[in-house]
Amino acid sequence: MDDDRTLYIAAHNGPALSSMVPLEYGTDRPPIVIDNVQHYEGDLLLNFDALENAFDHAFIHLGIDTDTVEHPIFMTERLASPLHSRALTSELLFEAYSAPSVAYGIDSLMSLYHNTGTPNQALMDSLVVSFNTSSTSVIPVCGGRALLGHARRIPYGGSQASELLLKLAQVKYPSFPAKVTKEQCTTILHKLCEVAPDYNEKLRELADPEKMQEADRIVQFPYVAPNETEKTEEELARQAEKKREAGRRLQEMATQKRLEKLAQKEKDLEDLQALREWKFKEKKSDFMYRLRMEGLDGEEMLESTIKKLDNDIKKARKKDAGELEEEPQEEPVFPLLDVPDADLDEDEIKEKRRQKLLKAGYEARLKARKEKEAARREKEEEERRELEERTSDPVGWASKLKEDHELLVDKLKLREKRKAALADRKSTANMNRMKSIANLASDEPATKKRKKGGNSDMFGANDEDWAIYRKINIAVESSDEEDDLQQLAVIESKLLQHDPDFTPAHTYASLKHQKSALLSAYRPSYDQAELDPNPGTTTRSRDIEGAHRLHLNVERWRVPEVWFQPGTAGIDAAGLGEVMASLLPHTRCGRVFITGAPALTRGMRERVETCIRPLLDPDMPVTALQAKDPELDAWRGMSQFASTEEFKTAVITKAEYEEWGGERIRRWWGGNWNNAF
Repeated sequence: MDDDRTLYIAAHNGPALSSMVPLEYGTDRPPIVIDNVQHYEGDLLLNFDALENAFDHAFIHLGIDTDTVEHPIFMTERLASPLHSRALTSELLFEAYSAPSVAYGIDSLMSLYHNTGTPNQALMDSLVVSFNTSSTSVIPVCGGRALLGHARRIPYGGSQASELLLKLAQVKYPSFPAKVTKEQCTTILHKLCEVAPDYNEKLRELADPEKMQEADRIVQFPYVAPNETEKTEEELARQAEKKREAGRRLQEMATQKRLEKLAQKEKDLEDLQALREWKFKEKKSDFMYRLRMEGLDGEEMLESTIKKLDNDIKKARKKDAGELEEEPQEEPVFPLLDVPDADLDEDEIKEKRRQKLLKAGYEARLKARKEKEAARREKEEEERRELEERTSDPVGWASKLKEDHELLVDKLKLREKRKAALADRKSTANMNRMKSIANLASDEPATKKRKKGGNSDMFGANDEDWAIYRKINIAVESSDEEDDLQQLAVIESKLLQHDPDFTPAHTYASLKHQKSALLSAYRPSYDQAELDPNPGTTTRSRDIEGAHRLHLNVERWRVPEVWFQPGTAGIDAAGLGEVMASLLPHTRCGRVFITGAPALTRGMRERVETCIRPLLDPDMPVTALQAKDPELDAWRGMSQFASTEEFKTAVITKAEYEEWGGERIRRWWGGNWNNAF
């Protein structure tokens, strides 16, 4: 396995959940409860009870063990945050924690502030692209100020990208044995996904199965290998002895059952022979009554039953004695066939008719036996000639069989194609079939060829006329297909036995179920794959390992492409390139600053440059700057700004909160403008 192309998902073995802890955060929180607590719906703060628990967790880890928080608080809020969310957050901080002051900022501007340079330097003119959790915002910055009135927001962020990747994996692997979580998809997104410079060109490239295999990445989920221990020679010997003993017991049971049947037949034969003796001891009418009471119609049935039982008993005894060859039976004699009917009475005439039927049956069996013997000799002669041909020219013999095999396979494929066409009511084949049925049912001549002969119906004079019934009868093809499959099986068995170049992969069954090369590269199958070169690994272990794998290829580029083509994910919004094109005139420069965790996706910076290059003058430089740490630079910028004197001008104090309410904030360069003073 190529470890460079494989991402291993570790199994979580954290502490058991306690019912005494309602919520957990940070490193103390096991991943199994992540979906149970939702602070946000999208990027809107809704669950303020959970937010209070989050604040408690943060303040405790910061070492604040007092009843109130005596430090200024600086936190971020979404672009154009709803006033209701801001008011409840301010109420929670001022009322529950008695914070002296609170400031709200926009995370992307704080990341830009940290990457600008000196603390007192104004924000550099640029187009700020912020990849947030539930959205992507684009803010133009000109003259050191953020033009929030021209900011744009795309409703697609890292959370939606993880959800899309999860849905694609679920569609691709509907029966995946392990549970794939959204958090695991987030890890996969950050480690394996890329942004293509030209997505359509990338799709055309991946249409090549070899390129698809090169682009494939494996996500190996944890699994439990089956406990299969190798048996010792003594255990194998004991197991073989048990099988032999079971076989001997079965043979003894079969022999006992056969002897019981033989004894029953001998008893029945003795009873019938004793019954036959009554013919000479009583009247004929009484004897016939006795036969009917035993379920026999007459003397002929009695004699035939006795003869059959006698033959069966002799065969069974010979088989037990090892004499398998049958003795030639004497030719039956039919004495009444040569006697004229005038010389026979009524009973003898009936017997003569019966002998005629017996003779006809005997001759038919004799003829069938001769034909069977002739067919056997012909088959032996054919096998002898084939053996000579295979011995003298093995290559030519194999080539001839392969040609026959190819012809039969093509014939079967053509028949399958016609079946599929007939299943379509509007197909040409089905319409022609219906026309033929209509022509047969029509009283009037349907074709010019039939009109040349007048109104006389000469159907059947030409043998080709009967082919019309094969054309309209689908059942005929089924019987022909069975014959072709039998012939194909014989050819394949010979080639598999004598031609080393012909493998099970070349058989019709394998070819019929074989996936296309592109589909196999898109989603490899591990039914017969050799996953582990270690010869001690069992086939079952390899199958389980393969069943716990996700193969990602097209998805690696499809998910990040939604930022530039939201319509591919069903989002009715403009892409990032279109949004930047509408905002570039406000910045008067060719600089783009990207921040947020998805900015770390390979190829994102280059794709952004590719999008804005055609929109600017040829002599204008184009630069796409990525934050030094797109994930944490917003926090670093907030920490950096909070240590300056300017921070005091951005906060709202508790007295101002009590006077104006929690919806009001101060207007400053790094915060929202809605309801600011």
